Amino acid sequence: MQTTFTQEQLTDPAIQRSNEILRSCVHCGFCTATCPTYQVLGDELDSPRGRIYLIKDMLENDRDPDEKTVKHIDRCLSCLACMTTCPSGVHYMHLVDHAREYIDQRYKRPFTDRALRWILARILPYPMRFRVALLGAKIGRPFARLMPDARLRAMLEMAPKTIPPVSRNDDPQSFAPEGPRTMRVALMTGCAQKALNTDINDATIRLLTRMGCEVVVAEGAGCCGALTHHMGKTAESHATAAKNIRAWVKEMDGDGLDAIVINTSGCGTTVKDYGHMFRNESLATDAERVSAIAKDVSEVLIALADKAPAEEAPRPAKDMIAGTDRHIRHEPVPEGLVVAYHAACSLQHGQQIKTYPKDLLKKAGFTVVEPSDPHLCCGSAGTYNLMQPEISKQLKERKVRTLEAKNPDVIAAGNIGCMMQIGSGASVPIVHTVELLDWASGGPTPPALCGDNLPKSDIPILR
Repeated sequence: MQTTFTQEQLTDPAIQRSNEILRSCVHCGFCTATCPTYQVLGDELDSPRGRIYLIKDMLENDRDPDEKTVKHIDRCLSCLACMTTCPSGVHYMHLVDHAREYIDQRYKRPFTDRALRWILARILPYPMRFRVALLGAKIGRPFARLMPDARLRAMLEMAPKTIPPVSRNDDPQSFAPEGPRTMRVALMTGCAQKALNTDINDATIRLLTRMGCEVVVAEGAGCCGALTHHMGKTAESHATAAKNIRAWVKEMDGDGLDAIVINTSGCGTTVKDYGHMFRNESLATDAERVSAIAKDVSEVLIALADKAPAEEAPRPAKDMIAGTDRHIRHEPVPEGLVVAYHAACSLQHGQQIKTYPKDLLKKAGFTVVEPSDPHLCCGSAGTYNLMQPEISKQLKERKVRTLEAKNPDVIAAGNIGCMMQIGSGASVPIVHTVELLDWASGGPTPPALCGDNLPKSDIPILR
């Protein structure tokens, strides 16, 4: 694609990077075939190619964004399926991130939009604030249909029926390995996940320590910054990300780290991009160091599984859910349990990790099936399901339909956003991949699969 940026414009590193990306596009249109919003809406401007033209026109002419451009950029999920499909290697993620920052700086949204974005940015990255908000949403859920704004209805409807107790495992501390130490890793405990589902981090810690890892929850680490980053709020997202960089570099320079383990793939995509995000800032070197050892939990588990000798039998895992009175059940894994694996976009497209979770589940003895069109987004996409509920609902319904068509006993995913999205419409329980792997290697039965906690399904797991 030919561009006409001036030399003065190209002195801006962001414009320079966007120029590189734009010039790599050859207009082929392959991206339209895998773009979820194009499939739903059928509008060229709601495809990556269409958005690229809008972004190019906006940036080249140094003009303030108009309502039309903002509407179509806002409709982008950032699922990054286009990057997997593109034969020219167009780095659409960096381009659309720049466009969102540009829009945030130069476009005045309607008051309701500004208010919603302000509320989400002030609540979701902060676990305790989020818990309070979830409690309020739980109370208001019966009145969701009375809400005049579809986005408010979506916020109430997405709230879980139960709010999990706080897990002390999320506090800064170190967990010793069972047996000889194979690795020392930092676990990113995240933000929204700590309010929505504390079982995921607990299962991750049990699984990693069982496989010989010393697991550190670094003091000062928290939200990855993705939620505000994808809203174009660069200053806020970088401030949050900088805390993580400093916290993890302190561990790296102290007792050392072999990896930073991330069990929410949306966060993983962002942390792996810290090097780019901070390339022109004082933390550039440290950000690169962090990105270099950031790993999805499946990457670490695959490496450990390849090295570990086969065990004769699973060992019961110690209960690491500190400070709660939850009943931990250790039920055997039923033979031939069918797991429908949902590939989160941020994992398969953002990080290009496609087989590891399935390989691990198969190795653990589960029967793994995949839905048709596994490359398509479920419609969660961070806060997308709250800000674009109509499009998100259509994508969710399609994803749930294709998953349940496989008649699984359980659905597995590697991202809390996908779990909340699919779980709100599925009749089959959904759990994180690490919960199943933890269970198969001696850990407790995932709470979502324990009798009374089965959402709607009556699958023959623990009858």
